Amino acid sequence: MRKLLLIIFAVLFCVACENKKKNQPTSVEPVVETILNVDTGSVAGVANVDSAEEVIPAEEILPPVNEYFDDFIFSFAQDTVLQKKRVIFPLPYYKEDTPLKVEVSEWSHDSLFLSENYYTILLDEEEELDLLGDTSVNSAQVEWMFLKDFSTKKYYFEKIDGRWMLEAVNQHAVINEKRNKFLEFYRQFAADSAFQVKHICDPLAFVTTDPDDDFAVLETSLDINQWFAFKPELPQEWLTNISYGQEDKDESSTKIVQLKGVGNGFINTFFFRKKNGKWELYKFEDFGN
Repeated sequence: MRKLLLIIFAVLFCVACENKKKNQPTSVEPVVETILNVDTGSVAGVANVDSAEEVIPAEEILPPVNEYFDDFIFSFAQDTVLQKKRVIFPLPYYKEDTPLKVEVSEWSHDSLFLSENYYTILLDEEEELDLLGDTSVNSAQVEWMFLKDFSTKKYYFEKIDGRWMLEAVNQHAVINEKRNKFLEFYRQFAADSAFQVKHICDPLAFVTTDPDDDFAVLETSLDINQWFAFKPELPQEWLTNISYGQEDKDESSTKIVQLKGVGNGFINTFFFRKKNGKWELYKFEDFGN
């Protein structure tokens, strides 16, 4: 009797499995996995069949965000796809007094300062350092200043619906004579150690990370010999500048040059002032990694 019950149970189990297979659909809808690339702002679709539909670009499906300019500009310089999406075409391009228009088909990827190991920021006052992390800024300019002939190339960015867009490029010679005076001084200061000796306060105020505590700041001073032991290599052919909306005060008696590494946390800041009609370095901050 027990064997008979086991045989009946086995037969019923097989019939149930067969019915389950018959009730399954004969076709499977393609499954598409959508991957958002945060850096590029693009979406890639990965399908298990060849008939997957085209995926909607990320910027069409994501709500506007309040972008931090420093995060944006690195992605803009690095990512070819994102860069084209963030340029307003036809792009006004001013070369001296000649207005031009650049179409999307004529655009070549511009890596800005990513081709270098560092970039610089030029400020007038210490208070302006607070603007570097201000997300309320709605306009910014990235500028190359070429020290050989003092020509410049400036990129104008505006925040539109929460997203940064390049709206114009202006390439011309530096016109402002007072600004040129500081650039002339800096060019010689960066290249000539004997000139540096004559234009550095002795002692020189020095601020750095405490070697015994990474979370503490050490404020001390350097003499001239120590300056040459601690100083980094200064850019001699060009300076860059990122303006976050601060007013350019060409008559300012103080200037700040901040040297920042690309992707490595290196930051050196040089504080200059004009004293008795002569520029001098009076403070040096070294927070390089």
